[in-house]
Amino acid sequence: MASVLIALGGNIGDVRDTFRKAISNICGMTQAALIARSSDYATPPVGGVPQDDYVNAAIEIETDLDPHALLFTMHRIEQKFGRNRASETRWGPRGIDLDMIAYDDVVIAKPELTLPHPRAHQRAFVLVPLAEIAPQRVIAGKTVDEWLKVARTDGITKLPDVE
Repeated sequence: MASVLIALGGNIGDVRDTFRKAISNICGMTQAALIARSSDYATPPVGGVPQDDYVNAAIEIETDLDPHALLFTMHRIEQKFGRNRASETRWGPRGIDLDMIAYDDVVIAKPELTLPHPRAHQRAFVLVPLAEIAPQRVIAGKTVDEWLKVARTDGITKLPDVE
């Protein structure tokens, strides 16, 4: 079984409920085991498009699916919750965004999939939740904790647990 880190984000609708349902779908559709789930964090948007703050989280799963099959399934789950990657604004608002951050220690550089995620180590909104569940996981040559020490975490706040 492969250990996979997945980042979740969104800022349209009841994002936290969407996360709950999406995680259930990920585990069900991939026959994966949920190993860990971070808290949810409110994070400022990036990319310059005026929009509401995001909610971000991270999960670790174990799955037998290969990386490409997992990515395909994650995109199907995004579509199920209303995301249309072809018609959306880059870095714009969305109800759900699922990004595969790392798949074991696999390195892939293809147009449809790059592992580890090429910008994860530059994004505090990914690093903060990841540090909660996988602080010693190595991404792009350093641990999540090491990357987080040099990241700008201004405006990122942990949200209270959902009852």
